[in-house]
Amino acid sequence: MSTQRKPAYIEDELSEDAVHEFLKAHPDFFEQHPSLLGMLQLPHASGSAVSLVERQVSVLRQKDLKLERQLKEIIQVARDNDILAAKIHELTLQLLSAADLAGTIGAIEEAVRSGFGADQAVLVLFGDAANFDEIDVGRFFRALDRDDPSLRPFATFLASTSPRCGQVRDSQMEFLFRDDASEIGSVALVPLEAKSALGFLAIGSTDADRFHPGMSIDFLARVGDLVAAALKRY
Repeated sequence: MSTQRKPAYIEDELSEDAVHEFLKAHPDFFEQHPSLLGMLQLPHASGSAVSLVERQVSVLRQKDLKLERQLKEIIQVARDNDILAAKIHELTLQLLSAADLAGTIGAIEEAVRSGFGADQAVLVLFGDAANFDEIDVGRFFRALDRDDPSLRPFATFLASTSPRCGQVRDSQMEFLFRDDASEIGSVALVPLEAKSALGFLAIGSTDADRFHPGMSIDFLARVGDLVAAALKRY
């Protein structure tokens, strides 16, 4: 059996000499373990700066910058949420004050275009178009039977329960925005009730990055719930 003595720096209790021996044998130790630098308590000698202290300061400064960026992101998210909450509140008030179906649809259009900054928007309701003859809100509103052949490109979306964001197929774009289809870069499709039982709301933007698959859909889902609840009154 070997009787070779273990190095001093791996004994149970480390002496200052053992630590010195280890660091001398491993000069790149702090390169491999940079997190330890932030835990060191070292005086900064006068005159030429000590390299280890400089590295420690650099690590702490980078940590501070990272925390600062994270704080700014949290603050910005909070501000954005406040803005969205205010817009939803305003939409709720407009829908509550609408006296009839025409007024409700008009309030929806106003909120989507001015409050939510849509470049184009279309509200599609399922039902007999003859029942909506008195509704005149231009290209924003469309009523048609759910089995209408023009809705076939939307079959997958109509079977879903959540909003969808991003770029859509040309056939969908042409149905929704017609002559303006080429100007739209991204679209949000919002079902009105599960599987678009009442219809759906389409919001288009000329910005290709405005609506994308990775964005949060909670806000759009709430707008869909509000609009559906308001429309069901009629």
